Amino acid sequence: MLGANNSLQNAGAEGDTRTLRLKPESLQPIGSFKLRGAANMVAARLEEARRQGIVTHSSGNHGQGVAYAARSHGIKATVVVPDVAPQVKIDAMRALGAELVLVQGGERLSSTQQLVEEHGLLLVPPFDAPEIIAGQGTIGLEIAADWPEVETILVPVGGGGLASGVAVAAKKLLPDAKVIGVEPELAAETRESLRKGVLTPWPTEQTYQTIADGVRTAPSELTFAHLRAYLDDIITVTEDEILAAVNTLAREAHLIAEPSGALTTAAFLFHQSELPPNRHHAAVVSGGNIDTALLARILAA
Repeated sequence: MLGANNSLQNAGAEGDTRTLRLKPESLQPIGSFKLRGAANMVAARLEEARRQGIVTHSSGNHGQGVAYAARSHGIKATVVVPDVAPQVKIDAMRALGAELVLVQGGERLSSTQQLVEEHGLLLVPPFDAPEIIAGQGTIGLEIAADWPEVETILVPVGGGGLASGVAVAAKKLLPDAKVIGVEPELAAETRESLRKGVLTPWPTEQTYQTIADGVRTAPSELTFAHLRAYLDDIITVTEDEILAAVNTLAREAHLIAEPSGALTTAAFLFHQSELPPNRHHAAVVSGGNIDTALLARILAA
């Protein structure tokens, strides 16, 4: 669903009215787009998953997607989680039956690999697999089907699975549409990597400063190759802009978005001069799993 009722308007640089329609992945059963890729990969590798069990690493949304998919097939799921992940996401993963292993942010990859080697578990990565990218790409298919007039698609960028899948699907069906990635300034490693032409990860001490916990991870070689080939540009937004976008989505579009899910709206609201001069924009609201106390503070501000 690309909601005409969940839309925003903003004046362009020359006074033209630009419309933003929202793709509300926050309305998924787990409150995030991550269900698409996780379910697709578990289904594609079902016999292995049943035989070996599943492991992944996640700050919360992908972990929920894996746990949801695993539970639907009666499979055990283990999720390695950074100890600074929002409590609302930790609680949700446990409620879906996942076994959690809490680690420091910089240890999530090594700890996951250790579990794979010690227990023979099947890794369902957050973004670094063709099945994950294909699952997330169904969002691009739906945007094209719902609104073929769209000229610009805004998509959050973290590990790059979502942006890769959406960009590939959009470029196939709507070759004239622009696909623009959005990152926080505090975790803008993809923008730097694209400008340099080589993958340039940032230290977790830097990227974990952003409130947008869902995009604190750098792309992989696989997703970076997709982004180089299919992404038209990338915009960065500030922490204040992210919080303001969460507020605007709640008050004007009646959608609850977590900070990562509000990145694209922040780009539309505050970076019109960096967007193509098109009138029809779509934004992926990637998730809505926000701590209620944080949401209350944002709305009060």
